[in-house]
Amino acid sequence: MALMESEAIVLRTYPLREADLLVTLFTRAEGKVRGVARSAKKSKRRFGGALEPLTYVRAFYDVREGQDLARLDACEVLESPLANEVSYARAVALAHVAELLDELLPDREANDAVFRLTLSVLHAMTGHGVWMPVTYFELWLTRLVGFLPELTECVVCGRGLNGSRAYFHALADGLMCPDDKRLASSEISSESRTLAAQMFRAPVESFAELTWPKSQGADLRKFLIQILQRHIEKKLVTAGMLEKGGF
Repeated sequence: MALMESEAIVLRTYPLREADLLVTLFTRAEGKVRGVARSAKKSKRRFGGALEPLTYVRAFYDVREGQDLARLDACEVLESPLANEVSYARAVALAHVAELLDELLPDREANDAVFRLTLSVLHAMTGHGVWMPVTYFELWLTRLVGFLPELTECVVCGRGLNGSRAYFHALADGLMCPDDKRLASSEISSESRTLAAQMFRAPVESFAELTWPKSQGADLRKFLIQILQRHIEKKLVTAGMLEKGGF
């Protein structure tokens, strides 16, 4: 098969044999692709620093018939997360983006909307303030993969929630009004629901200058993470790291 070329975002790498790496790429052309980078630990000319997680690259690879893994021939760095200071908060946030993409995206299914979302969020995630881009990414990704329920009405009775208190539960698919909330439900504030509506109407760059403490949108992020974890049927490691991080 002829060598393929695509923009890609490196999600994860794992050691494979003495000098090889197993690489997961989110390619623009084919979606998520897993491949082997032969002698990647030795070849600076072909890979250099291009296989660091969340590096935006131009990847050259081929997929042979009957084989699940592609052969990654080379990568050219287009943008690197290492071009800016990598604080602990930013490192955890970047790992969170990578984990979400790896867990939620199916193999070999192109998704240009998610690809563009990821690039825009990575551009916004350049300093110590990570909560805005993390919230924006979780919200839009949940919507783009088709898991986000309606935020303006009760999932049980259909009553409008505008101006009303709203609740969510780890085992429920949407928001509930006060009359239909379950035991041990959590409340999501009207401010966070308004924030979600604003994020759906504006690019991530428009929120870049806002002061954004961890407390802002925390209930929205909890709601989104519960949805995502319910669908993938496992805990997201980096979600716990973000929650426990003192930043």
